[in-house]
Amino acid sequence: MPYFYGYYFDPTYILVLIGAVLSIIASAKVNSTFNKYSRERSMSGMTGAQTAEAILRSKGIYDVRVEHIRGNLTDHYDPSAKVVRLSDSVYHSTSVAAIGVAAHECGHVMQHHEGYVPLNIRTALVPAANIGSKLGIPIILLGIILGSNSLLIHIGIWVFALAVLFQLVTLPVEFDASKRALVCIEQYGIVTSEERRKSAKVLKAAAYTYVAAAASSILQLLRLVMLFGRRDD
Repeated sequence: MPYFYGYYFDPTYILVLIGAVLSIIASAKVNSTFNKYSRERSMSGMTGAQTAEAILRSKGIYDVRVEHIRGNLTDHYDPSAKVVRLSDSVYHSTSVAAIGVAAHECGHVMQHHEGYVPLNIRTALVPAANIGSKLGIPIILLGIILGSNSLLIHIGIWVFALAVLFQLVTLPVEFDASKRALVCIEQYGIVTSEERRKSAKVLKAAAYTYVAAAASSILQLLRLVMLFGRRDD
């Protein structure tokens, strides 16, 4: 292994750095795009909450509530409680950005209502993904501490891989929800064609964060595999 000025240098750190840079860029992009279009009011004057209610009712979905939740871009759909939760910057806002985000969460409701397979797979993976993200690295470290225990390191890598798999399955789920959202808001007259284009930019920027998260997880997994192989050598 290379050493510089008495310090150990691990070239695989570059993978972690790349993942971090991608995440920072994606986060900055979604924030700047959302802030830009949150200042542009829709001609319909509908709020994010009204948009969500309109889409759900138009789809014949009456068992899902729309609620307010604190925070910035903390919007999400909770399938267990059957609640669409919209953040401070979306619930009361009439901007094209807020409408796009609210519609996106309704896209997840539609997926759940229709039994969309990728969503079902992602939901099933949630417990394993939580374990993988929390215990994968600690198991690997424990294996290293216990004299480079190959079995423990292998287990740790496979456990961490479950979290990576979750990130990958998330991508088609998020892309499909955005596609459904954009169809609905124009079809139901909630936005004009030009406003739909602007909402699409917001959702596209949001999608980059999921792509960056998946890429970062893959790079981290690749680094672990590279380090493990090196230890075997």
